[in-house]
Amino acid sequence: MNDMSVIKRVHSAITLKDEERTRCEVWTRVMGYHRPTTSFNKGKQSEHRERQFFIEGRCKLG
Repeated sequence: MNDMSVIKRVHSAITLKDEERTRCEVWTRVMGYHRPTTSFNKGKQSEHRERQFFIEGRCKLG
């Protein structure tokens, strides 16, 4: 048995049906404090979706 067969077996064991899933609440920091994105107005929600994230380790100076 190789690692891939173990991964496939574990993946099939944790598959959920749609009725078993729960909605994940996303929070973000705005103006120095944390708020759920569901409380944003439509404009702020749109702005949040357009944000581009980066990985700090990949940034290079100079």
